[in-house]
Amino acid sequence: MPTEQALLLLILLVGLILVVAILLKSGLQRLGLPALMGYIGLGLLLHSADKTWQLFSAGDREVLAFLADLGIICLLFRVGLESDLSKLISQLRRASIIWIGNVFVSGLLGLVTAQVLLQLDLIPSLFVATAMTATSVSVSVAVWREANALNSSNGQLMLDVAEMDDLSAIALMALLFALVPVLHNNPDANWLPILGNAAAIFTIKTLFFAAFCFFFSRYLEQPLTGFFQKLEPAPDPTLMVAGVGFIIAALAGLLGFSVAIGAFFAGLAYSYDPRAVKIDASFATLYELFVPFFFIGIGLSIDLTTVPIALGWGAILLTAAVLGKLIGVAIPVIITDTWNSAALLGLSMVPRAEIMMIIMQRGLHLGAWAVSSHLFSAMVVVSAATTILIPLLLRCLLQRWPQTEMGSSL
Repeated sequence: MPTEQALLLLILLVGLILVVAILLKSGLQRLGLPALMGYIGLGLLLHSADKTWQLFSAGDREVLAFLADLGIICLLFRVGLESDLSKLISQLRRASIIWIGNVFVSGLLGLVTAQVLLQLDLIPSLFVATAMTATSVSVSVAVWREANALNSSNGQLMLDVAEMDDLSAIALMALLFALVPVLHNNPDANWLPILGNAAAIFTIKTLFFAAFCFFFSRYLEQPLTGFFQKLEPAPDPTLMVAGVGFIIAALAGLLGFSVAIGAFFAGLAYSYDPRAVKIDASFATLYELFVPFFFIGIGLSIDLTTVPIALGWGAILLTAAVLGKLIGVAIPVIITDTWNSAALLGLSMVPRAEIMMIIMQRGLHLGAWAVSSHLFSAMVVVSAATTILIPLLLRCLLQRWPQTEMGSSL
């Protein structure tokens, strides 16, 4: 049992982390850089300090891991809450060709790069391939909004494809988590029947869980939200929404999914209710409280001895990350539009952040047979490079090729 003094020191450390995180976010936003890179950097500094001064006990790390899990739940809950499935379905025909192309090419290129160039086994390569399919919606949207181009034809197309990327990456992540334990326990078996069996079990469990979430969304969510809004003013309704989100996330974990998948489904369950979506503004406080701990946890998880190898692997994987999205997006776009549109849309799909790092972190927690510390650090390099460098280039291209609300001016 930790002593009272140890608990007080942990509380002091958590408070200092929150204050520094706020300062990092403010400073990086003024520079036009994503706050998550500052959080990961803070985690690296804490890791280095812990190596020198033994800051964290085993219990401290468990507390920080718990806060990081709450961060994952808040992050994916908000992704689900902000998703408009009906709108995406209505625009599926317009964006689906680009979406299919960039997911297929980026995933395939990630798989080939991991297996052929890095000589990784199948399971780590599958983690790389799945992570490569994701896109960080928030990074590109911020640049397009800053350029007053988000409401243009290309801007709306970019937003639709990016959201579809993240939704498909979450679905692939859930399938991956169901598949890899089976592949790990039967390494010499024919993996196609194993894949089919795992996919069938995953589909049944997904349908069951989706049906539960649909029933909650259709028959329970609005009466429950309305009851709490009448019972007490804010912030009680927001806390109720967050509490239900945690419950659904935990149920998903008990069913064999990850809490990330459960949180995303919980967000989707609330996304149909306009009142719940309005609560998102109040939920932002919880989001800003816990999400930094997820990215700080990523920094804490990086083994500093792997950095030299990670930089080399990261350069190779970064090339695959950029080419996968550029080729996957450019080919279908060029058929109906210009090279300029293809470049803008392709670059907008390149940044990788939240979803990719969730996938890689889950793999790291499974063990080196899934994601090694070298591979994890290399993917952090990919995330850092794509979220810092791509927005700078995209901002310059949007200034050169301005977009208008009436459609592309290219």
